[in-house]
Amino acid sequence: MLALAPTLAILVLAGPILIGLLATALPAFNYFPALGGSQFSLDPWRELVVMPGLWRSALISLAAGLVTAFIALTSVAAFMAGWSQTRLFRSIQHLVSPLLAVPHAATAFGLAFLLAPSGWLMRLVSPELTGFSRPPDWLIVHDTFGLTMMAGLIVKEIPFLFLIALAALPQVRPHDFAATATSLGYGRIAGFLHAVWPQLYPQLRLAVFAVIAYSSSAVDVAIILGPTNPAPLAVRLVGWMNDPDLKMRFVASAGALLQLAVTAAALLLWLSAERLAGLIHGCVRVSGRRFTREKTARAVSAGAISMAAFAVFAGLALLALWSLAGYWAFPDALPRSITAATWMHEMPVLGRPLGITVAIGLSATLIAVAITLACLEFETRTAARVKGRALMILYLPLIVPQASFVFGLQLSFLWVGLGASFGALVLAHLVFVLPYVMLSLAEPWHAADPRYARAARSMGASQNLVFWRIRAPMALAAILVAAAVGFAVSVGQYLPTLLIGAGRWPTVTTEAVALASGGDRRVIGVFAFVQMGLPFLGFVLATLVPAIAFARRRDMRAANA
Repeated sequence: MLALAPTLAILVLAGPILIGLLATALPAFNYFPALGGSQFSLDPWRELVVMPGLWRSALISLAAGLVTAFIALTSVAAFMAGWSQTRLFRSIQHLVSPLLAVPHAATAFGLAFLLAPSGWLMRLVSPELTGFSRPPDWLIVHDTFGLTMMAGLIVKEIPFLFLIALAALPQVRPHDFAATATSLGYGRIAGFLHAVWPQLYPQLRLAVFAVIAYSSSAVDVAIILGPTNPAPLAVRLVGWMNDPDLKMRFVASAGALLQLAVTAAALLLWLSAERLAGLIHGCVRVSGRRFTREKTARAVSAGAISMAAFAVFAGLALLALWSLAGYWAFPDALPRSITAATWMHEMPVLGRPLGITVAIGLSATLIAVAITLACLEFETRTAARVKGRALMILYLPLIVPQASFVFGLQLSFLWVGLGASFGALVLAHLVFVLPYVMLSLAEPWHAADPRYARAARSMGASQNLVFWRIRAPMALAAILVAAAVGFAVSVGQYLPTLLIGAGRWPTVTTEAVALASGGDRRVIGVFAFVQMGLPFLGFVLATLVPAIAFARRRDMRAANA
């Protein structure tokens, strides 16, 4: 049965995407018999291209993907080059790691509360330094060029790329190469970029592609922080898909394919930039310059990472504070009173979305962990490893923009009679949860000492017994952390929940994003804080369970450390 696990994983990862793309492509060319489209034509595309502001929406999405990936990757590379093996690096590593669990929407709300004209930063310096007794009429959130939206995406993607880089770093022996470069007179940053980065970046490329794909097609962050006239392309797609005029579904399908083309164009531009960067790097490398004056560059890199971490943590603290705030007028830096009235008022409303969020997240996570363990156990028994094209399939749900296939997937579920069902929603979440669970668990699983299993086998234990009594208990902490990551991914899903659930399965995330158009920061703070708290609760349990389970087993605690 284990031999079927890789096939099942491929079907879960690639099947819904291929089916969704096909079901999106047919209405895009006017073929949707249920709505009267029985002949292929280009009418949906003719209606799409005359939509006001369409190309500006597409350009904003394209720029968001490229700018976010460039700044996030540059910040991570510069910080690793300038500060690896230092106390600051270890401190930032511990600070940044928990940020991966924070959903994008919660990060965006926190940043909005921080940067808005009536936000905390403006309150902190007003009226003493600014003279403002009222919030200035500045367009910061929802700015025309989407700069605040890009900032929200950048501070969220930096932890993701940083942790991926940390996982890949030991494989390139950075200390040996950096020491060699230092012995030749290069500065820390130049030595790292010349000797280590060319080996490290290929292992990050798929993660960078995932950042480009998400940033160019983000919906939740764009609704909260992005421009509104016109909105980014993915946001406009959601509006067309939910339009009361069902004929707009044809236009929405054509727009979904345009979104796919925008993301593909961003990836192609990035690949072209890679080649240009390679040529520039080659010229700099052969020039012989050592770049030993690097204090400013190191300070800037440390400041960029620190500011990103501060922005997220400060934003999350503001969410908690606003949820408990009583009267809080501008320009007061702190509320004049603290009250739980908003929590008491919203708890009855919050109950159903919270229960649905937990039920979907646990279901998708348990299935993902089961499939992942089956695949890893099959690899262990057959001495196979996932690499190359197989790894590309693992990243497929992260690289293909959600808006380009989730709509078609919704139509497919309706066609087979699973529309807006709990099972369909779990399957849609599983498509995005499974890659993160596999990526989180694969390295710890393969790093386990195989001698314990060999000893058990030499005493006659079966492969199944070895799995249940040795490999799984030794990897319990890694399994629970991977499950916590998967649960956090499920909690943060907005577009699949909105479209596949058809509004019948409200979650904390969909309700929080729906509140973005309102002005009650207290209610937004309650929902966004709960959305943030659920993943953190998962990671807390992932830490406590192994500690309790192996409290009296010293060696098992060491194995799960």
